[in-house]
Amino acid sequence: MILPKAIIFDLDGTLIHSAPDIHAAANEALKGVGRAPLDLPTIISFIGNGMEALVARCLDATGGGNARLQQTTYDLLLASYTANMTILTRPYPGVVPSLEGFRASGIPLGICTNKLDQPARDICDALDLSRHFEVIAGAIPDRPKKPDPHSLLLCCEQLGVRPGQALYVGDSAIDYYTARNARVPFRLFSEGYLNDFLPDLADADRFSSWATHGIIVS
Repeated sequence: MILPKAIIFDLDGTLIHSAPDIHAAANEALKGVGRAPLDLPTIISFIGNGMEALVARCLDATGGGNARLQQTTYDLLLASYTANMTILTRPYPGVVPSLEGFRASGIPLGICTNKLDQPARDICDALDLSRHFEVIAGAIPDRPKKPDPHSLLLCCEQLGVRPGQALYVGDSAIDYYTARNARVPFRLFSEGYLNDFLPDLADADRFSSWATHGIIVS
């Protein structure tokens, strides 16, 4: 087994199953602007590009909307989600022991997510995950989001490794293309929120369970 010098993870759909709380907040926001609710699979298909994109897709799916309506819906969703981030959200089974195993092996860990930076930090604090990570990098205004490689490359720099020495673990096509754009090796957690077919990804670069943490670095 060849271990990377650092491992960087996506958050939603990779380390944590957060879709139920995002779904509840999205429907609360839609209710607030007089729109019909959306089902969980639809909301899951909207996750990955950041909250602004999720709001735009929710409105498109329920009749469209202008910039003012998008901002109102965004504010409602953010308020609801911030107040209720961990009602149902939990780490996937096996995640915590895996993180502990990586740390015991001396591998520094980071998070690179399109989730807003403060909510990303807050949810990791609430779920007692922050202690495992040297870097938590969420979305910040005026900084490009994934699949732009900027945030992933910044994580590598902050962890003190070159891109080729790190491993990025994610659950979506966005994560895959982020890693490819940054020239960082990639592993796909196939039980997350993947909604696109990735024909160029080898079977060896996919895993479906956190039960054995070595599977993603073998």
